[in-house]
Amino acid sequence: MLFYGKTDVGRRRAVNQDTFVIRKYAGDVLFAVVCDGMGGANGGDTASAVAVEAFRKQLDKCESEHPSFFGLNGEDITDALSVGVTEANRAVYQMAVSNPELTGMGTTLVGCVVEGDRVYAVNVGDSRLYAVKNGEIEQVSHDHSLVQYLVDCGRMTPEEAKVSTMKNRITRAVGTEKTVGADFFELTVGFGDRLILCSDGLTNHVEPEEIRDITAGVMPHDPDTIQHAAEALIALANERGGTDNITAVILAV
Repeated sequence: MLFYGKTDVGRRRAVNQDTFVIRKYAGDVLFAVVCDGMGGANGGDTASAVAVEAFRKQLDKCESEHPSFFGLNGEDITDALSVGVTEANRAVYQMAVSNPELTGMGTTLVGCVVEGDRVYAVNVGDSRLYAVKNGEIEQVSHDHSLVQYLVDCGRMTPEEAKVSTMKNRITRAVGTEKTVGADFFELTVGFGDRLILCSDGLTNHVEPEEIRDITAGVMPHDPDTIQHAAEALIALANERGGTDNITAVILAV
């Protein structure tokens, strides 16, 4: 199983407010999380870093108590992801309320655990998880954004949402309130499938089909190909403006 992640400040921002972590546990179990912070010059990068660390600690704790998640079923792993989001939210919120310079900061979060042929995922906000299977790409996560809400209600088409000036307005974030709701997903993967976790700095400029095509070059057991794919995704987003921080994490089953 191959994995690689890369983050880039982009061409318009002075500070990178994206943070990601990939962990490989024993038994070919993978954990990955991407956070895209918001909240001013200091708040965004702080929020994403704090959230990733709190989330990672919870998953590490679960894995240390159950090596390779042995003996845990899907519900148990989803519960661990849920607790991870709760801990991330608590950590960011408490830091924000205790420091006036960080008031209002928050972050998106998308994360997953790959255990065998099963994937357990969670998201808050509009950072995304895609799955590429059998030559097709599917968005696994569901954006918590204003335009997605309008699309879901039938008040905006997906095509209108792509060009809307409101597309970066999210309706949920980690750390902005005492509690936060998250969405959870499960899917099955097989040899040759790929998972992509990314911030909206990528998806604002690169279409899902392009993500599929670029990651199609990832070859099992060839680390260079997965690195080249992540770098190509970021390079394409930058070529098209690089208006935000860009993060791409690829997991190749």
